[in-house]
Amino acid sequence: MDIFDEIGKTIAGIFDNPIVKTGIQAIAIYFVILWLAAAYWAFRDMQLRTENPILPYLAAAFIIVFTPIFFPLAVFVYRIIRPQEKIGEVYERNLAEEALLAEVESIRSCPTCARRINDEWIICPTCRTRLNRVCPNCSRLVGLDWSLCAWCGKDFERREAAVHALPVAEDATRIASTVPERSTGRAAMRAVGQQGPRGTRASQESSGEWRRGAPPSTSES
Repeated sequence: MDIFDEIGKTIAGIFDNPIVKTGIQAIAIYFVILWLAAAYWAFRDMQLRTENPILPYLAAAFIIVFTPIFFPLAVFVYRIIRPQEKIGEVYERNLAEEALLAEVESIRSCPTCARRINDEWIICPTCRTRLNRVCPNCSRLVGLDWSLCAWCGKDFERREAAVHALPVAEDATRIASTVPERSTGRAAMRAVGQQGPRGTRASQESSGEWRRGAPPSTSES
């Protein structure tokens, strides 16, 4: 028992030393500073990883709930449950995906055979599908679905409307020209039909060909 009493007195004397007391206080203050710094680090780290304004405060409170002695365990748990990507990294990944998608969409392919084609091709060499056309005004390639030329401003819709209207006008003119001829021919045939055999007999009598008892000739032969 005397030995244990001596050990206790020795330890008490060590802790009663002003230098030892100062060192213990410094260590305690150091752990408190690390504790608060860890809470602030969790707050700032969560702000960089989420857009929710409440989660950073919850992360800092999670660190503060633990005592300064056990806060390293709280930091370890926080690193496990925190989001893996920061907001900036998510934005960069989305931009990279959009850029890759835009690059893939910029590569033209044939609508029929889906083979890769060149922007300056007029006809697909694989399936012979028409891809572009040449502007009649500036001789540059334009799309099949363009309503006007982007280089010279040529309006394709007006030209097509004029081309479609021209056959219609020609048909109307042809019909108008043939109507009088048909009406004239029908009138002449109607007049001949009205004369009938009378006209034939009168002409034969005037020429002396009509004889009694002989049938009238219906033709010159």
